[in-house]
Amino acid sequence: MPCDETLVERVRAILAVQPGISEKRMFGGVCFLVNGNMACGVAGEELMLRLGNELTAEALEEPHTRPMDFTGKVIRSMLFVDAAGLETEAELTGWVQRAASFAAGLPAK
Repeated sequence: MPCDETLVERVRAILAVQPGISEKRMFGGVCFLVNGNMACGVAGEELMLRLGNELTAEALEEPHTRPMDFTGKVIRSMLFVDAAGLETEAELTGWVQRAASFAAGLPAK
Protein backbone atom coordinates (compact mmCIF):
# COMPACT_ATOMS: atom_id res chain seq x y z
CA MET A 1 0.00 0.00 0.00
CA PRO A 2 1.45 3.38 -0.93
CA CYS A 3 1.89 5.94 1.81
CA ASP A 4 -0.52 8.84 2.28
CA GLU A 5 1.28 11.69 0.51
CA THR A 6 -0.96 14.28 2.18
CA LEU A 7 0.12 13.00 5.59
CA VAL A 8 3.76 13.04 4.44
CA GLU A 9 3.38 16.71 3.47
CA ARG A 10 1.74 17.55 6.81
CA VAL A 11 4.62 15.90 8.71
CA ARG A 12 7.19 17.58 6.46
CA ALA A 13 5.64 21.00 7.23
CA ILE A 14 5.79 20.38 10.99
CA LEU A 15 9.43 19.32 10.83
CA ALA A 16 10.49 22.19 8.56
CA VAL A 17 11.74 24.17 11.58
CA GLN A 18 13.56 21.22 13.16
CA PRO A 19 17.33 21.25 12.53
CA GLY A 20 19.02 18.13 11.19
CA ILE A 21 15.98 16.66 9.36
CA SER A 22 16.37 14.24 6.48
CA GLU A 23 14.01 11.84 4.73
CA LYS A 24 14.46 8.25 3.71
CA ARG A 25 12.23 5.63 2.11
CA MET A 26 11.80 2.87 4.70
CA PHE A 27 9.11 0.44 5.87
CA GLY A 28 7.24 0.89 2.60
CA GLY A 29 6.79 4.60 3.26
CA VAL A 30 8.68 7.76 4.10
CA CYS A 31 10.65 8.15 7.32
CA PHE A 32 11.93 11.37 8.86
CA LEU A 33 15.27 11.34 10.63
CA VAL A 34 16.77 13.82 13.09
CA ASN A 35 20.58 13.88 12.90
CA GLY A 36 20.46 10.46 11.24
CA ASN A 37 18.15 8.86 13.82
CA MET A 38 14.65 7.79 12.82
CA ALA A 39 11.97 9.88 14.52
CA CYS A 40 8.76 9.15 12.65
CA GLY A 41 7.34 8.16 9.31
CA VAL A 42 4.27 7.47 7.27
CA ALA A 43 3.29 3.93 6.30
CA GLY A 44 0.00 3.67 4.46
CA GLU A 45 -2.37 6.01 6.27
CA GLU A 46 -0.67 5.62 9.65
CA LEU A 47 2.00 7.60 11.43
CA MET A 48 4.94 5.57 12.76
CA LEU A 49 6.68 6.94 15.83
CA ARG A 50 9.92 6.04 17.52
CA LEU A 51 9.67 7.03 21.17
CA GLY A 52 11.83 4.49 22.98
CA ASN A 53 10.51 1.68 25.15
CA GLU A 54 9.22 3.71 28.11
CA LEU A 55 7.50 6.51 26.18
CA THR A 56 6.03 4.03 23.70
CA ALA A 57 4.47 2.01 26.54
CA GLU A 58 2.89 5.21 27.89
CA ALA A 59 1.71 6.36 24.45
CA LEU A 60 0.04 3.01 23.75
CA GLU A 61 -2.46 3.86 26.49
CA GLU A 62 -3.72 6.75 24.33
CA PRO A 63 -6.53 6.36 21.78
CA HIS A 64 -5.84 5.50 18.14
CA THR A 65 -2.48 3.85 18.86
CA ARG A 66 -1.24 0.31 18.39
CA PRO A 67 2.11 -1.44 18.69
CA MET A 68 4.34 -1.38 15.66
CA ASP A 69 4.31 -4.90 14.31
CA PHE A 70 5.48 -4.25 10.79
CA THR A 71 7.39 -7.51 10.54
CA GLY A 72 4.87 -9.56 12.53
CA LYS A 73 6.89 -9.03 15.68
CA VAL A 74 6.23 -6.09 17.99
CA ILE A 75 8.94 -3.44 18.07
CA ARG A 76 8.71 -2.15 21.65
CA SER A 77 10.29 1.23 20.95
CA MET A 78 7.82 2.17 18.20
CA LEU A 79 4.10 2.51 17.59
CA PHE A 80 1.51 3.40 14.97
CA VAL A 81 -1.11 6.14 15.25
CA ASP A 82 -4.09 5.65 12.95
CA ALA A 83 -5.71 8.35 10.82
CA ALA A 84 -8.44 9.05 13.41
CA GLY A 85 -5.75 10.22 15.84
CA LEU A 86 -4.20 12.61 13.31
CA GLU A 87 -7.20 14.60 12.14
CA THR A 88 -6.21 17.96 13.61
CA GLU A 89 -2.91 19.75 13.19
CA ALA A 90 -2.58 19.90 16.98
CA GLU A 91 -2.87 16.10 17.26
CA LEU A 92 -0.35 15.46 14.49
CA THR A 93 2.04 18.12 15.76
CA GLY A 94 1.99 16.67 19.26
CA TRP A 95 2.90 13.20 18.03
CA VAL A 96 5.58 14.40 15.60
CA GLN A 97 7.19 16.66 18.18
CA ARG A 98 7.39 13.80 20.71
CA ALA A 99 9.22 11.64 18.18
CA ALA A 100 11.51 14.47 17.00
CA SER A 101 12.43 15.26 20.62
CA PHE A 102 13.25 11.63 21.30
CA ALA A 103 15.41 11.31 18.17
CA ALA A 104 17.16 14.63 18.86
CA GLY A 105 18.25 13.27 22.25
CA LEU A 106 20.11 10.35 20.66
CA PRO A 107 23.76 10.56 19.55
CA ALA A 108 24.00 11.87 15.99
CA LYS A 109 24.86 9.34 13.29
